[in-house]
Amino acid sequence: MQLLQRLRRNRLSPSIRSMIAETVLPRASIVVPIFIVEGSNQRIPIQSLPGVDRMSIDVAIEAISKFQDTGLRSACLFPVIEPTLRSLTASEAWNPHGLMATALRQIKQALPDMIIMADVALDPYTSHGHDGLADANGTILNDETVACLVKMALTQADSGVDFIAPSDMMDGRVIALRQALDENGFHHVGIVAYSAKYASALYGPFRDALDVRLGFGDKRSYQMNPANVREALLEAKLDEQEGADILLVKPALPYLDVIARLRAQTLKPIAAYHVSGEYAMVMAAHANGWLDAREVFAEMLLSIRRAGADLIFSYTPYAMYTARD
Repeated sequence: MQLLQRLRRNRLSPSIRSMIAETVLPRASIVVPIFIVEGSNQRIPIQSLPGVDRMSIDVAIEAISKFQDTGLRSACLFPVIEPTLRSLTASEAWNPHGLMATALRQIKQALPDMIIMADVALDPYTSHGHDGLADANGTILNDETVACLVKMALTQADSGVDFIAPSDMMDGRVIALRQALDENGFHHVGIVAYSAKYASALYGPFRDALDVRLGFGDKRSYQMNPANVREALLEAKLDEQEGADILLVKPALPYLDVIARLRAQTLKPIAAYHVSGEYAMVMAAHANGWLDAREVFAEMLLSIRRAGADLIFSYTPYAMYTARD
Protein backbone atom coordinates (compact mmCIF):
# COMPACT_ATOMS: atom_id res chain seq x y z
CA MET A 1 0.00 0.00 0.00
CA GLN A 2 1.24 3.47 -0.90
CA LEU A 3 0.25 5.49 2.19
CA LEU A 4 1.68 8.89 3.02
CA GLN A 5 0.07 8.84 6.46
CA ARG A 6 0.73 5.85 8.70
CA LEU A 7 -0.39 6.86 12.15
CA ARG A 8 0.97 3.66 13.64
CA ARG A 9 4.49 5.08 13.29
CA ASN A 10 3.69 7.24 16.31
CA ARG A 11 2.70 4.16 18.33
CA LEU A 12 5.61 1.84 17.64
CA SER A 13 7.35 1.96 21.01
CA PRO A 14 6.75 3.01 24.61
CA SER A 15 9.23 5.85 24.17
CA ILE A 16 7.42 7.25 21.13
CA ARG A 17 4.04 6.87 22.74
CA SER A 18 5.28 8.64 25.85
CA MET A 19 6.91 11.41 23.84
CA ILE A 20 3.69 12.43 22.09
CA ALA A 21 1.18 11.60 24.85
CA GLU A 22 -1.47 14.32 24.96
CA THR A 23 -2.43 13.69 28.58
CA VAL A 24 -0.24 12.87 31.56
CA LEU A 25 -1.18 11.80 35.08
CA PRO A 26 1.32 13.13 37.62
CA ARG A 27 1.04 11.62 41.05
CA ALA A 28 0.90 15.11 42.51
CA SER A 29 -2.50 15.50 40.86
CA ILE A 30 -4.03 12.76 43.07
CA VAL A 31 -5.71 13.60 46.39
CA VAL A 32 -6.02 10.56 48.64
CA PRO A 33 -8.99 10.37 51.06
CA ILE A 34 -8.09 9.42 54.64
CA PHE A 35 -10.68 8.13 57.13
CA ILE A 36 -9.77 9.04 60.72
CA VAL A 37 -10.96 7.29 63.89
CA GLU A 38 -10.31 7.85 67.57
CA GLY A 39 -7.69 5.93 69.50
CA SER A 40 -4.18 4.78 68.67
CA ASN A 41 -2.72 1.95 66.62
CA GLN A 42 -6.11 1.49 64.96
CA ARG A 43 -6.40 0.17 61.39
CA ILE A 44 -9.91 -1.02 60.62
CA PRO A 45 -10.59 -2.46 57.15
CA ILE A 46 -13.60 -1.10 55.26
CA GLN A 47 -15.23 -4.17 53.73
CA SER A 48 -16.88 -2.31 50.83
CA LEU A 49 -13.62 -0.46 50.02
CA PRO A 50 -11.04 -3.26 49.70
CA GLY A 51 -7.58 -2.08 50.66
CA VAL A 52 -8.84 1.07 52.40
CA ASP A 53 -8.85 1.33 56.20
CA ARG A 54 -10.17 3.60 58.88
CA MET A 55 -7.06 4.76 60.75
CA SER A 56 -6.24 6.39 64.05
CA ILE A 57 -4.16 9.54 63.76
CA ASP A 58 -0.81 7.85 64.42
CA VAL A 59 -1.44 5.20 61.78
CA ALA A 60 -2.75 7.83 59.36
CA ILE A 61 0.48 9.79 59.72
CA GLU A 62 2.46 6.68 58.76
CA ALA A 63 0.19 6.00 55.78
CA ILE A 64 0.28 9.58 54.52
CA SER A 65 4.06 9.61 54.88
CA LYS A 66 4.27 6.51 52.67
CA PHE A 67 1.97 8.10 50.12
CA GLN A 68 4.19 11.17 50.17
CA ASP A 69 7.21 9.00 49.46
CA THR A 70 5.48 7.72 46.29
CA GLY A 71 4.97 11.25 44.99
CA LEU A 72 1.53 12.12 46.30
CA ARG A 73 1.29 15.62 47.70
CA SER A 74 -2.20 15.96 49.17
CA ALA A 75 -4.72 14.14 51.34
CA CYS A 76 -8.28 14.93 52.41
CA LEU A 77 -9.44 13.98 55.90
CA PHE A 78 -12.85 12.52 56.71
CA PRO A 79 -13.69 11.86 60.39
CA VAL A 80 -15.52 8.79 61.64
CA ILE A 81 -17.44 10.25 64.57
CA GLU A 82 -18.60 8.12 67.48
CA PRO A 83 -22.42 7.78 67.50
CA THR A 84 -22.60 9.22 71.02
CA LEU A 85 -21.10 12.48 69.73
CA ARG A 86 -23.61 12.92 66.92
CA SER A 87 -26.55 15.22 67.52
CA LEU A 88 -29.30 17.25 65.90
CA THR A 89 -27.15 20.38 66.27
CA ALA A 90 -23.91 18.75 64.99
CA SER A 91 -21.95 20.79 67.54
CA GLU A 92 -19.07 18.29 67.61
CA ALA A 93 -18.18 19.57 64.11
CA TRP A 94 -16.52 22.68 65.54
CA ASN A 95 -15.06 21.18 68.73
CA PRO A 96 -11.47 22.52 68.86
CA HIS A 97 -10.43 19.38 70.75
CA GLY A 98 -12.42 17.00 68.56
CA LEU A 99 -11.16 14.32 66.21
CA MET A 100 -10.82 16.48 63.09
CA ALA A 101 -9.08 19.39 64.79
CA THR A 102 -6.69 17.08 66.62
CA ALA A 103 -5.92 15.14 63.43
CA LEU A 104 -5.19 18.33 61.51
CA ARG A 105 -2.79 19.64 64.14
CA GLN A 106 -0.88 16.39 64.51
CA ILE A 107 -0.70 15.54 60.81
CA LYS A 108 0.44 19.01 59.78
CA GLN A 109 3.05 19.02 62.53
CA ALA A 110 4.37 15.62 61.43
CA LEU A 111 4.12 16.25 57.68
CA PRO A 112 4.31 20.00 57.07
CA ASP A 113 4.96 19.65 53.34
CA MET A 114 1.83 17.64 52.65
CA ILE A 115 -1.24 19.56 51.52
CA ILE A 116 -3.98 18.62 53.97
CA MET A 117 -7.60 19.22 53.07
CA ALA A 118 -10.60 18.64 55.29
CA ASP A 119 -14.21 17.85 54.53
CA VAL A 120 -16.71 20.52 55.57
CA ALA A 121 -20.18 19.02 55.92
CA LEU A 122 -22.34 18.00 58.84
CA ASP A 123 -23.26 14.43 57.86
CA PRO A 124 -20.60 12.74 60.06
CA TYR A 125 -21.85 14.79 63.01
CA THR A 126 -25.65 14.78 62.69
CA SER A 127 -27.68 12.05 64.33
CA HIS A 128 -29.83 11.77 61.17
CA GLY A 129 -26.91 11.56 58.70
CA HIS A 130 -27.80 14.54 56.53
CA ASP A 131 -25.30 17.20 55.44
CA GLY A 132 -27.25 19.96 57.15
CA LEU A 133 -29.51 20.78 60.05
CA ALA A 134 -33.13 19.68 59.72
CA ASP A 135 -36.42 20.98 61.04
CA ALA A 136 -39.18 18.87 62.56
CA ASN A 137 -40.59 18.12 59.11
CA GLY A 138 -37.29 16.80 57.78
CA THR A 139 -36.52 19.85 55.67
CA ILE A 140 -32.79 20.58 55.43
CA LEU A 141 -32.19 24.15 56.59
CA ASN A 142 -29.85 26.07 54.32
CA ASP A 143 -28.92 29.26 56.15
CA GLU A 144 -28.76 27.68 59.59
CA THR A 145 -26.48 24.98 58.18
CA VAL A 146 -24.18 27.56 56.59
CA ALA A 147 -23.73 29.21 60.00
CA CYS A 148 -22.57 25.84 61.36
CA LEU A 149 -20.23 25.30 58.43
CA VAL A 150 -18.57 28.64 59.14
CA LYS A 151 -17.82 27.60 62.72
CA MET A 152 -16.56 24.25 61.49
CA ALA A 153 -14.26 25.84 58.89
CA LEU A 154 -12.79 28.32 61.34
CA THR A 155 -11.95 25.49 63.73
CA GLN A 156 -10.22 23.62 60.91
CA ALA A 157 -8.33 26.73 59.81
CA ASP A 158 -7.15 27.36 63.34
CA SER A 159 -5.95 23.73 63.44
CA GLY A 160 -3.73 24.15 60.36
CA VAL A 161 -5.76 22.98 57.37
CA ASP A 162 -4.50 24.04 53.93
CA PHE A 163 -7.82 23.74 52.07
CA ILE A 164 -11.33 23.35 53.37
CA ALA A 165 -13.58 21.27 51.12
CA PRO A 166 -17.28 22.08 51.63
CA SER A 167 -19.23 19.08 50.29
CA ASP A 168 -22.64 20.01 51.67
CA MET A 169 -24.16 21.75 48.59
CA MET A 170 -25.87 24.47 50.62
CA ASP A 171 -26.50 27.72 48.74
CA GLY A 172 -24.20 30.62 49.56
CA ARG A 173 -21.79 28.67 51.72
CA VAL A 174 -18.70 29.52 49.67
CA ILE A 175 -19.00 33.28 50.10
CA ALA A 176 -19.88 32.85 53.78
CA LEU A 177 -16.80 30.67 54.31
CA ARG A 178 -14.49 32.96 52.34
CA GLN A 179 -15.62 36.05 54.21
CA ALA A 180 -15.31 34.32 57.60
CA LEU A 181 -11.84 33.00 56.83
CA ASP A 182 -10.61 36.39 55.63
CA GLU A 183 -12.16 38.28 58.53
CA ASN A 184 -10.37 35.97 60.97
CA GLY A 185 -6.96 36.25 59.30
CA PHE A 186 -7.03 32.95 57.41
CA HIS A 187 -6.42 34.47 53.98
CA HIS A 188 -4.06 31.62 53.15
CA VAL A 189 -6.65 28.86 53.59
CA GLY A 190 -8.09 27.79 50.25
CA ILE A 191 -11.54 26.48 49.35
CA VAL A 192 -12.13 23.38 47.24
CA ALA A 193 -15.83 23.79 46.51
CA TYR A 194 -17.92 20.74 45.70
CA SER A 195 -19.64 22.78 43.02
CA ALA A 196 -21.41 19.97 41.19
CA LYS A 197 -22.07 17.16 43.65
CA TYR A 198 -24.71 14.89 42.23
CA ALA A 199 -27.25 12.79 44.14
CA SER A 200 -25.51 9.61 42.99
CA ALA A 201 -26.08 5.93 43.69
CA LEU A 202 -22.29 5.46 43.87
CA TYR A 203 -21.68 6.76 47.41
CA GLY A 204 -22.59 3.62 49.36
CA PRO A 205 -19.08 2.45 50.34
CA PHE A 206 -18.18 5.99 51.46
CA ARG A 207 -21.13 6.02 53.83
CA ASP A 208 -20.01 2.62 55.10
CA ALA A 209 -16.57 4.12 55.77
CA LEU A 210 -18.08 6.92 57.85
CA ASP A 211 -20.71 4.62 59.39
CA VAL A 212 -23.38 7.12 58.36
CA ARG A 213 -26.99 6.15 57.64
CA LEU A 214 -29.83 8.48 56.75
CA GLY A 215 -32.51 8.66 59.41
CA PHE A 216 -35.10 9.87 56.91
CA GLY A 217 -35.51 10.79 53.26
CA ASP A 218 -32.66 11.28 50.80
CA LYS A 219 -30.28 14.04 49.70
CA ARG A 220 -31.97 15.01 46.44
CA SER A 221 -33.26 18.33 47.78
CA TYR A 222 -29.70 19.67 48.02
CA GLN A 223 -27.47 17.44 45.90
CA MET A 224 -27.77 17.79 42.13
CA ASN A 225 -30.09 15.99 39.74
CA PRO A 226 -27.98 13.61 37.55
CA ALA A 227 -30.03 14.78 34.55
CA ASN A 228 -28.62 18.32 34.64
CA VAL A 229 -25.43 19.85 33.27
CA ARG A 230 -26.35 23.52 32.78
CA GLU A 231 -27.24 23.68 36.46
CA ALA A 232 -23.78 22.31 37.29
CA LEU A 233 -22.15 25.06 35.24
CA LEU A 234 -24.25 27.65 37.06
CA GLU A 235 -23.34 26.19 40.46
CA ALA A 236 -19.66 26.32 39.52
CA LYS A 237 -19.94 29.87 38.18
CA LEU A 238 -21.53 31.05 41.42
CA ASP A 239 -18.89 29.29 43.54
CA GLU A 240 -16.15 30.90 41.48
CA GLN A 241 -17.72 34.32 41.93
CA GLU A 242 -18.03 33.66 45.67
CA GLY A 243 -14.31 32.96 46.10
CA ALA A 244 -13.73 29.25 45.49
CA ASP A 245 -10.14 28.42 44.60
CA ILE A 246 -10.84 25.00 43.07
CA LEU A 247 -14.12 23.71 41.60
CA LEU A 248 -15.04 20.04 42.10
CA VAL A 249 -17.32 17.65 40.22
CA LYS A 250 -18.53 14.48 41.98
CA PRO A 251 -18.73 11.65 40.88
CA ALA A 252 -16.16 11.62 38.10
CA LEU A 253 -16.60 8.97 35.38
CA PRO A 254 -20.39 9.26 34.86
CA TYR A 255 -19.93 13.04 34.64
CA LEU A 256 -16.97 13.44 32.29
CA ASP A 257 -19.18 15.62 30.10
CA VAL A 258 -19.72 17.97 33.04
CA ILE A 259 -15.97 18.17 33.67
CA ALA A 260 -15.33 18.91 29.98
CA ARG A 261 -18.04 21.56 29.84
CA LEU A 262 -16.73 23.16 33.02
CA ARG A 263 -13.18 23.11 31.65
CA ALA A 264 -14.40 25.20 28.69
CA GLN A 265 -16.09 27.67 31.06
CA THR A 266 -13.47 28.40 33.72
CA LEU A 267 -9.79 29.15 34.14
CA LYS A 268 -9.91 27.89 37.74
CA PRO A 269 -8.43 24.51 38.62
CA ILE A 270 -10.97 21.70 38.42
CA ALA A 271 -11.09 18.71 40.75
CA ALA A 272 -13.07 15.51 40.24
CA TYR A 273 -13.93 12.93 42.88
CA HIS A 274 -13.46 9.36 41.65
CA VAL A 275 -15.89 8.04 44.22
CA SER A 276 -16.13 4.97 46.40
CA GLY A 277 -18.59 3.10 44.19
CA GLU A 278 -16.38 3.57 41.14
CA TYR A 279 -13.46 2.15 43.11
CA ALA A 280 -15.38 -0.72 44.71
CA MET A 281 -16.77 -2.03 41.40
CA VAL A 282 -13.30 -2.33 39.91
CA MET A 283 -11.89 -3.99 43.02
CA ALA A 284 -14.75 -6.52 43.02
CA ALA A 285 -14.07 -7.38 39.38
CA HIS A 286 -10.34 -7.61 40.13
CA ALA A 287 -11.01 -10.02 43.00
CA ASN A 288 -12.90 -12.25 40.57
CA GLY A 289 -10.06 -12.20 38.06
CA TRP A 290 -12.14 -10.39 35.44
CA LEU A 291 -9.75 -7.48 34.98
CA ASP A 292 -6.54 -5.96 36.32
CA ALA A 293 -7.36 -3.18 38.78
CA ARG A 294 -4.11 -1.27 38.27
CA GLU A 295 -4.53 -1.12 34.52
CA VAL A 296 -8.19 -0.15 34.78
CA PHE A 297 -7.53 2.53 37.37
CA ALA A 298 -4.71 3.99 35.29
CA GLU A 299 -7.08 4.21 32.32
CA MET A 300 -9.91 5.65 34.41
CA LEU A 301 -7.78 8.35 36.03
CA LEU A 302 -6.25 9.27 32.68
CA SER A 303 -9.73 9.70 31.20
CA ILE A 304 -10.71 12.01 34.05
CA ARG A 305 -7.59 14.10 33.40
CA ARG A 306 -8.30 14.05 29.66
CA ALA A 307 -11.78 15.44 30.29
CA GLY A 308 -10.20 18.44 32.00
CA ALA A 309 -9.65 17.69 35.70
CA ASP A 310 -6.48 19.07 37.27
CA LEU A 311 -6.91 17.16 40.54
CA ILE A 312 -8.52 13.80 41.19
CA PHE A 313 -9.74 12.68 44.61
CA SER A 314 -9.37 8.91 44.45
CA TYR A 315 -8.93 5.74 46.52
CA THR A 316 -6.76 4.22 43.81
CA PRO A 317 -3.46 4.95 45.62
CA TYR A 318 -4.45 2.27 48.12
CA ALA A 319 -4.69 -0.29 45.31
CA MET A 320 -1.97 1.03 43.01
CA TYR A 321 0.83 2.90 44.72
CA THR A 322 1.20 1.12 48.04
CA ALA A 323 1.39 -2.31 46.39
CA ARG A 324 3.60 -1.10 43.56
CA ASP A 325 6.10 0.80 45.71
